[in-house]
Amino acid sequence: MKIIHLCGLLWLEKQGFVKIYYADESGFTMNSYLPSAWQKKGEHLSIVPNKYARINVFGLLSRDMDFYAYTIKSTIDSTVAIAFIDEFIKERKFPQTTVIVLDNASMHTSTEFEAELERWEAEDVYIFYLPKYAPHLNLIETLWRKIKYEWLKQHHFIGIDFFFAGLEAILKKIGTEYSINFKDQLLPN
Repeated sequence: MKIIHLCGLLWLEKQGFVKIYYADESGFTMNSYLPSAWQKKGEHLSIVPNKYARINVFGLLSRDMDFYAYTIKSTIDSTVAIAFIDEFIKERKFPQTTVIVLDNASMHTSTEFEAELERWEAEDVYIFYLPKYAPHLNLIETLWRKIKYEWLKQHHFIGIDFFFAGLEAILKKIGTEYSINFKDQLLPN
């Protein structure tokens, strides 16, 4: 049933009645996300785990690559997610009804978070929860993969300053230099 509702929202967006943003959080660390390494035959490769500095990003992404990113070095919990959504509501560049698509993470379904739904609806912003276990329906998951596995390059991992600067540069250029074509995916006829 949720998928039918999502298709209905996509149709409304296609007609220009609503603007949909896919939202989620992701953590970025200096642990390289590149999944391969080379070693000489007969030698063992050992990877020493290190606890690197981490930055967490709460992002909201539309199908046409309009992107809002909020970064924090501490954990993103319900209080932080609420603050970021409030900031998004102030910053958004359009007057139409907005739907924020979220997964069912506990921070998105907490009593504290759900207490804000009515206030956001008064601002013409609505929350749509995806079906459980359906991250493939949240377009921002594709963005997080692109950043981690394609757009962050090996030279970004040579030092913490390079890493944070590289990530910040990517986040600022999403929709211009860094883009994904979502326009024709999952659109009902």
